[in-house]
Amino acid sequence: MRILLIEDDPATAAYVSRGLSEQGHVCDVLGDGTDGLFQATRESYDLLVVDRMVPGIDGLSLVRALRAAGRKTPVLFLTAIGGINDRVEGLEAGGDDYLTKPFAFAEFLARVNALARRPPVQDVKTVLRVADLELDLLRRTSSRAGQMIDLLPKEFTLLEVLMRNEGRVVTRTMLLEQVWDFHFDPKTSVVETHISRLRAKIDKPFPVALLHTVKNMGYALHAPR
Repeated sequence: MRILLIEDDPATAAYVSRGLSEQGHVCDVLGDGTDGLFQATRESYDLLVVDRMVPGIDGLSLVRALRAAGRKTPVLFLTAIGGINDRVEGLEAGGDDYLTKPFAFAEFLARVNALARRPPVQDVKTVLRVADLELDLLRRTSSRAGQMIDLLPKEFTLLEVLMRNEGRVVTRTMLLEQVWDFHFDPKTSVVETHISRLRAKIDKPFPVALLHTVKNMGYALHAPR
């Protein structure tokens, strides 16, 4: 692995970098948080090992800035600040693990290897799009062709399920389970009523329909074919 160690104590930096090198890792060392943040955003690393008490930007602020910049590189805090609240603060700032000094190198190496085994963090979609229809899952807004659409909570969830299954038939049973959490048939027209209301909002004001009824099967949302 390629590892960036941000540690201002020369003895600790030499000890850790030497041990990592002996294990076959490539370890870059910086003693300043500002330099570390610049390096971590400019270069690609498999892991960052960060001391909280470094000159320039402190380790906690460094990791927060890194996460705000969208960098998902795993971070192991290696620091003398070891109170429970401190550890919680480090993890909530975006750290993946937290080890306090003094430490045993065997434990440090085990934590490094554990982070290396984690699968890469996948980007999570926060905006769904089908043709000119958009659904912003964070802002809880919807629009089509740039025109905002006012959806009730269940209508929003219903549209989300349909958009996540773009081009596939979603059955009535699937909608009852995923939108209303019904694991039985309530013998009502709740699905049909909400589909009708949703269609009136996302399709009727526009020239091309996206929401389609598939006879005897369910519903499908897709771009014009």
